[in-house]
Formats: sequence, C-alpha cells, structure tokens
Amino acid sequence: MNAPPSYLGHMTSADQSILRMGSFHQSDIEGGEINSREENGKEFCRESDTARLLVESVTYSGPFYALIHRKLTRLALTTDRVRMSGFDNPGVFYSDSFGGGEGHGDETGAKRSQIKKRFREFLRQFREGTDRTGFTYKYRDELKRHYTLGDYWIEVEIEDLASFDEDLSDCLYKLPTENLPLLEEAAKDVADEVTRPRPLGEETVQDIQVLLKSDAHPTSIRSLKSEQVSRLVKVPGIIISATAVRAKATRVCLQCRGCRSVISNIPLPPGLQGYALPRKCNTENAGRVKCPLDPYFILPDRCLCVDFQTLRLQEAPDAVPHGEMPRHLQLYCDRYLCDRVVPGNRVTIMGIFSIKKVAAMKAKGHDKSAGVGIRASYLRVVGIQVDTDGAGRGATGSVTPQEEEELRSLAASPDVYGSLAASLAPSIYGSEDLKKAITCLLFGGSRKRLPDGLTRRGDINLLMLGDPGTAKSQLLKFVERCSPIGVYTSGKGSSAAGLTASVLRDPVTRGFIMEGGAMVLADGGVVCIDEFDKMREDDRVAIHEAMEQQTISIAKAGITTTLNSRCSVLAAANSVFGRWDDSKGEDNIDFMPTILSRFDMIFIIKDHHDTQRDMTLARHVMNVHLSAHTQTDAVEGEIPLATFKKYIAYARVKCGPRLSAAAAEKLKNRYVVMRSGAREHERESDKRASIPITVRQLEAVIRIAESLAKMRLQAVAGEEEVDEALRLFQVSTLDAALSGSLSGVEGFTTQEDQEMISRIEKQLKRRFAIGSQVSEHSIVQDFTKQKYPEHAVLKVLHLMMRRGELQHRMQRKVLYRVK
Repeated sequence: MNAPPSYLGHMTSADQSILRMGSFHQSDIEGGEINSREENGKEFCRESDTARLLVESVTYSGPFYALIHRKLTRLALTTDRVRMSGFDNPGVFYSDSFGGGEGHGDETGAKRSQIKKRFREFLRQFREGTDRTGFTYKYRDELKRHYTLGDYWIEVEIEDLASFDEDLSDCLYKLPTENLPLLEEAAKDVADEVTRPRPLGEETVQDIQVLLKSDAHPTSIRSLKSEQVSRLVKVPGIIISATAVRAKATRVCLQCRGCRSVISNIPLPPGLQGYALPRKCNTENAGRVKCPLDPYFILPDRCLCVDFQTLRLQEAPDAVPHGEMPRHLQLYCDRYLCDRVVPGNRVTIMGIFSIKKVAAMKAKGHDKSAGVGIRASYLRVVGIQVDTDGAGRGATGSVTPQEEEELRSLAASPDVYGSLAASLAPSIYGSEDLKKAITCLLFGGSRKRLPDGLTRRGDINLLMLGDPGTAKSQLLKFVERCSPIGVYTSGKGSSAAGLTASVLRDPVTRGFIMEGGAMVLADGGVVCIDEFDKMREDDRVAIHEAMEQQTISIAKAGITTTLNSRCSVLAAANSVFGRWDDSKGEDNIDFMPTILSRFDMIFIIKDHHDTQRDMTLARHVMNVHLSAHTQTDAVEGEIPLATFKKYIAYARVKCGPRLSAAAAEKLKNRYVVMRSGAREHERESDKRASIPITVRQLEAVIRIAESLAKMRLQAVAGEEEVDEALRLFQVSTLDAALSGSLSGVEGFTTQEDQEMISRIEKQLKRRFAIGSQVSEHSIVQDFTKQKYPEHAVLKVLHLMMRRGELQHRMQRKVLYRVK
C-alpha cells in the first residue's frame, strides 16, 4: 500500500513501521496474502492497538483502500477476541525448551499419521518389473500370500524403501523404535485390504511383524559405539548359544492388593527393558483404609504376551585381531524370529542397537550409586540372514570382476596343483605329499544330497601320526590361518562338550542354554586338533558322529536338537612311545578302528636319520631364521597368502565337481584290487589290520579326486584326478595299513618274532641295573649262546637306545643303563 506522504506524517513511528513492513500491494490482497497474515495475527494480540489505529486512520476512498480497511478491522476484532477469551479462567502455562510450542503433540501426531500413510502407499504401490515385461506388486502380493498361509510376517528391503522415498527410509534408519511400529500398523492395514472378505470367524485382522533386510556393509561388534544407540545396525557373527523360547508381556493388567482396583492395557516397551510398577495406588475411596506402599501385582491371565528368545552372538574368528578375545553381543528375538537359528550358524543380524540396565554391583566396598548411569548393550533383532550352505564367510561377495579374472587365470595355469601345494607353509621344508593332501583338505570335495534326504559329506579328514619335531603343529597353525573358517584346539585341553556342544545353566534366568563347541563353530571350515592322542577315549568317541554324519545330536536337560558340524578335521598325534617304534608295529597306534576309518588319509611321519637330508634341512632352517626380519613375501614363484585364501573360498563356493563315467569305472576296479590286497595281507599275518579298507575309503578317494578338480575349477573329475587321488591314498592310508609301518619291519612281522624281542628286552634289563655299564660285545655273545639271532639282539639294543634307556660310552664299546 503506497500511502500519500501527508498521511504518513500524521502516523506514529510504530504505525509507520507496521505499514512499511507490510508493503501491501493489490496482488498480495487478491492472492490472499493478507488472509494468511490475518491468521498469523491471532498469535500477536499485543498488536491489536496498532491494527485499530490503522483502521481509524485509513480514510482514503476507492476499492483498494476499502478492502484494506475491511481486512484490518477483522484483524483487530480477532485479536481482541483471542485476548479476552479465558480472561476469568485460571492461567495454565507451558514450558517447551525445544521450541515446539503449544500444540506440539498435535504436530507430532500429524507427522506420525503422515509417515504411516507413506508406509501404506509404499506397501501398496511398490512394484517390480516394467510395463513392457510385466510387473508385480511385490509387498502387496507377498503380504497376501503369507497371510493366507498363516505366516503373519513380511520381509522389507531397506533399499526398496529408499528407492520409493529416501526420506522415509532415513526416518526408519534413524528412529526405528518409533517408526517400525508405524510400518507394522501400515502392514496390518494393507493386510486388511488385500485379504477381504475373510472366512467366518476370522474377521479380526492379525498383527503383522515386519522383518528388515539390507545389502549395506555390515559393522563389526567391536565397532558399535554409543553414537549408534537406538539406530539400525547390521552385524555379522556366529551364534554360540540360544535359550528356550519364553513368553514376554506386551500389555499388562495390574491389580491393587488393598482396594482391588484394576488397571488394564498398560503397554510395555519392547526388548529387554524392564517396567517399574507404580508404588502408590491413586484410587480414592471415601472411608477406606489407605492402600499400602507397592500395592500392585500383575494378573498373568489378563496380559497380552508374545514369544521371545535370547541369543548370544560372537565375532567371527577372522574378524578378531590377533591375540585378543572375541567379543559377544546379546540378541533379543521375538515372535516369528524365534527358533530361526541354532548355535553354530553364521548369521548377519539387522537390529536396533539398544541398552538396558545392569545389575548393581554388590561387592564389598563399592558405592551403591557407582553403576547408576551404566547400561549394558544388546541388539533387538528385526532381521536375520543365515549362511545355510555352510560355505564359510562367503568370500565371493568381496571378489571384484578383476579379481575373479585373476583367479580363473590361476586355475587355467598348467601346474596350479603344484603351486598351491608349494604355497602351503613355505617355511616348512619337505613333506610334499603331505602338503598336497592338506591342500586337498582345504578345497574339499562336493557335498551330495541323495533323493531319500540323506547327505554324503564332501569334507576331507586327515590324520598325521609320527615323531615329534616334524612340523605337525606348524602345519595345523598354518591351515587355521589360510582356511575360510579355522578353529584350532589342543586334544589335552579339549573335552567332548568343548568339541561338540554343551548345555549350561543361564546365570540370570536359571534356565538351560546350549552352547556350540569347536566343531560347531568351525561349520563350513576346518577344525585343527593337536595332540589328538592325548584326548580321553570317551571324548574321541563323542566326535564320531560329527566326523562322518557332520551333525551333533544333543539330548540333555530337556533340550533335544541337532547341530551342524560340516567341517574337515585335521588332527596330529604322536606314537604311544613318543617316537615311532618300528618293532612295535600296530602298538604305536592307540586308536580304535572306528575312529581311524573316519579319516580319509592317514600319514605316518618319521624322523629319518639321513646326513644329506639333515644338512639340507638345517640349511633351510638357517635361511628362514636369518631372513625373517627382511623377508615378508613367500618364496619367489609361489602364490601370495591373501590370494591363496581368496582362491580357496572362491573355489569352495563356485565349484562342485562330479566324477566322470570313465573315472568311476577305473576307481571301481582299483577299489576291488585294494580290498583283495588287504584281505590277502590279513590272511598272511593271521590278524585283522588296525586300519580297515572299507567303503569309507572308496568315498575318500572320490572326495580327493573332486578336490583336485575343484583346484582347477572343473565341473568334472576325470581319470587324471582319480590317478593322483589313488596315489595320495596309496602313500598315506594304504601304506600305513598294508606296509611294515603298522605291521613291523621286515623280519619281525610274526607274533613269534614280537615275543622274541620282548624276551630279549626283559632279560637285558635283568642283566644290569640302572647306572651300571657292560660291554656290548659280551652281551651279543651271551644272547647268541642262548640261540637268539644276532640281528634280533642288535635290534633290541637299537630300540632301547632310541627310547633313551641305553647310551654308548668309551668309543661305542660299552653300554650304559640310563633308565
């Protein structure tokens, strides 16, 4: 409004400022600008005097000024009415530190309604496909299908929600506790629409649980910080324990002990947060005695409950820094998330990072208020993805196209088998066949599911028997490092429960929970058991099922279940006598045939005394020690460890070879020959072999051939792979079963010869006491006079010196009895 200068001169300074600040134009009036300012003017009652002054002062004629006059008159009357309303009523004042002002709750309610409306639109309208190829309404159809089947849940992908409305997805990520119930209410409304008409008696719509799924990069347990509390997080790990399914109230009903009044339908927060009962009864009854303190108790029959289960998540072994303990996180699952996983499952959890109160410290000398502000963290689960194949940590998810091309070029190289074997523990000299066998173990065969539902294991088990100082433990440690999933344990410190599974009592609920052992945690990988011979026989029997059927059955404390243990077993053991004694034959092995038959390959490693070999070995060890501070890579020409690990994981996931018909025919004929040879050996020695040749050994050769084909990423294992598998089986298990390694050296294979050695040794120990010495020549002459063979006497002396019982003195002319 452009008033004449003469009029502006008669106005007060406040009036002039109001008029100038308004700067009304005819377009503003016609567009409703003054109308909006009239509404805003209701909040500024103190300006009514100024408005009235403007009304009285505007006296110019014309339609433009008349319209302004009417608007300002209405503004003055409105502000007076607002100021005078409630004049006689007592004043109620509100303090809003966050700037919400009066009506902030209404604004929040309106915002929640808007979010819920957008969630409904997302579930109704989100579709997959194109108009040309045809599209489907993904969540609407899935919701109808699940509801019809009685599954009142639906899984929503965060990426789908972000493509529909990015702001809506951001709200769900930042405030899942507030917005996830809105999404479930929206899903219930959509389910009500898509399932009409419902059968008689099912008119009430069931609540729908929304499960969330995301392809975002996961966060490790040790990376969770306080800034992520009450936000959605994605965490990978291993489930190590699970409680039984119990009931949790979502709405409770309270009753007072004094006046018997009832408070119904009190909502409880989800998760593991507690609820504090009211301490006072506010019911006013004239003439009644006042209710006591803490009068309320819960009426269980009138509460609304849901199923819930608590799990324990542990970091994956590959995510734990060297030398540190793995960290754990408690999980809370409810409704349809219960019983989704068992201990040993490798999972990726979508959940709300939450906190709960911790029990106050009751130790002597602690302040009672020391733990007031301390909260324990847990994860309220809203989605679970399970690695059902047991393929390890799924390294293929992190393989780029360029890396995949490099791995396939490695598989196409002519000597990939030898390169992989040479890359296994390059700091250990020799043992070429043993390294090749362990490489086959790392790749494994193909797991098969038969039409009748039974499975055949594809994992290879290997046992190393032999002398100390032959790098058995070093090989085990290296395999633990380079396998997709590796768990190392020692036989002496491992019990049956520690290897398989155990049932423990929960210290909080006093109920029983189940925790998986080493073989359960190694599901999809390799479990390395050192000092296998030091285990108790009862503990070794406990892993029979885990080694062949690859399951662990539990029936303890009312818990009956079966856990998966789809892992290879790499075990190392010493002889009964510490060092391998050739004259003792099968007495060197203290294992039952039932456990030996479950190993696909059994290697007997001896520490041979060879000057040339000892010199080469010593030179290699010196080079390793001298170059340890400078050498960071493997020997030139070998595959780097990172590529080695990635190639193993890639081949295990991508390749599942089978035998060709020609290779199967060849293997069948060779198996018949092996069985007949073993039978002939048993007939000649007049006793059963400790390592039987059974159908398990035939399947072992098949698995070895499949692993050789898997190294080259081939779909079929041919005759070449079968020949190499038979060779490995020949130099390991078959030689151990049929050669002198287990039946004694040549010349001492019969029972009479074994008894002769024992008699000579007993007489020799009676001949001279500990600490005395005697001439070796005289001993040999005395025993030959008693009709004992000279070579048998010399053999006994050699064995006693190897065991450390005798020593040579005086230029090897005199024998000294040590023990």
